[in-house]
Amino acid sequence: MKIHNLSTENSIVNQFVAELRDVNIHNDSMRFRKNLERIGEILAYEISKTLTYSTKNVQTPLGIAEAPLYSDQIVLSTILRAGLPLHQGFLNIFDGAENAFVSAFRKYKRDHSSFQIVVEYMSSPSLDDKILILTDPMLATGSSMELAYCGLLQRGTPKHIHLASAIASQQGIDYASQIFPKEKTTVWTAVVDPDLNEHSYIVPGIGDAGDLAYGQKI
Repeated sequence: MKIHNLSTENSIVNQFVAELRDVNIHNDSMRFRKNLERIGEILAYEISKTLTYSTKNVQTPLGIAEAPLYSDQIVLSTILRAGLPLHQGFLNIFDGAENAFVSAFRKYKRDHSSFQIVVEYMSSPSLDDKILILTDPMLATGSSMELAYCGLLQRGTPKHIHLASAIASQQGIDYASQIFPKEKTTVWTAVVDPDLNEHSYIVPGIGDAGDLAYGQKI
């Protein structure tokens, strides 16, 4: 499994990630969503370099121009609700892609001592022989990605799987490398954080991405 960590090289992504983390900016939900969207656009651009291309002729007012255009069919998938801003960034770049959505959430015990990931809803086109890009702003334990992927497999077998997140934990990456098919899965993230706390939140991380983007839930 290939891992692409954008933080290994300095770029504008560092600023977007820093603002996602900054508690002094967390009260600005619009900026939080916009930074996730920007990271999604950059990750999408990087993924575009790995696609299959073929040359097409384009008619201009003055002649014919050759253009290498990607020929893969792409399905953009995300996990509701936190994944929506990151998904929008990808959709801004792959504007002709098909889309899939999975509703997955942490269902805690009453004492919040533990939780299980519950999937309640899924909407997806056929995935057969297509490029599946599965996005979630936080790759923490990897369980949400796993359940979303297993659910999406009901819609077919993708040609390649790209897992994309703004922030990943090392534990989540290690888990994904065990679960997803190694020969056709690539992980993309803006940064990798070293730890998970007792509640399985990434440390230092950003907190709850869904709450920061859309407000606290009951």
